[in-house]
Amino acid sequence: MSLRLGFIGCGNMASAIISGIVRAGYAQADEIIASEPTAEARDRAKTTLEVHVTDSNAYVLAQARTIFICVKPQVLDTVLDEIKDAAQDHQLFVSIVAGVPISYYEQRFGISKHIKIARLMPNTPALIGDGMTAVCTNSLVTQGDLQEVLSIVRSFGEAEVVPEHLFDTVTAVSGSSPAYIFMLIEAMADAAVAGGMPRAQAYRFAAQTVRGSAQLVLSSGRHPADLKDMVCSPAGTTIAAVRVLEEKGFRSAVMDAMEACRIRSEELH
Repeated sequence: MSLRLGFIGCGNMASAIISGIVRAGYAQADEIIASEPTAEARDRAKTTLEVHVTDSNAYVLAQARTIFICVKPQVLDTVLDEIKDAAQDHQLFVSIVAGVPISYYEQRFGISKHIKIARLMPNTPALIGDGMTAVCTNSLVTQGDLQEVLSIVRSFGEAEVVPEHLFDTVTAVSGSSPAYIFMLIEAMADAAVAGGMPRAQAYRFAAQTVRGSAQLVLSSGRHPADLKDMVCSPAGTTIAAVRVLEEKGFRSAVMDAMEACRIRSEELH
């Protein structure tokens, strides 16, 4: 094997991972190979990412020790059928396929093979190198393998090891939650537009406020409730807004939405 990393599938999330790896210096583009079924997708990957490309998933396995599986769930069975006979015990497979547990890969590869498998749950901010990713592994993954995976994942954001039984909760709190935040930003901007602010400016104010508020939580170490109280002056504008949010069930709505997300994630197993 001559290349460091292989990718089966090279869509948006795989491209984000590859870009982070190269940007962080973990690997060079010419040390990476990616497979895609269409010539158009291969040309795009070769042009934008400057990686080696192929139409053969099995060839990726022949060239790299660490293999990322980055395909849609509906084509996963086809992909596993193509690669299961070529998989070797020393190889490490890293899946970002949503909703598919490690046990499924172990079953498809077969009990006669001792395949190392790591599962990731990234989110879309990985596209700009600021993602949040949960990581879990099977028992065959060594501590060295785990550190390799964490090093790779941290090249496009933050990462933490999480037990696999919590991955449905991870889906609700980070995997799907960018959608909730985008809805919040959109609603804030709509209100600002209603107040007379130009829309482009409204989006900048709303988005920067969300980003800065999140960073304040992370950097200060203070409880979010304390930070909220800092903004709420007696009889002021902020507490008036907070009262309305409480009346409308803001926190309960968020919690109910996340619970619905978690339940739906369980149903997709």
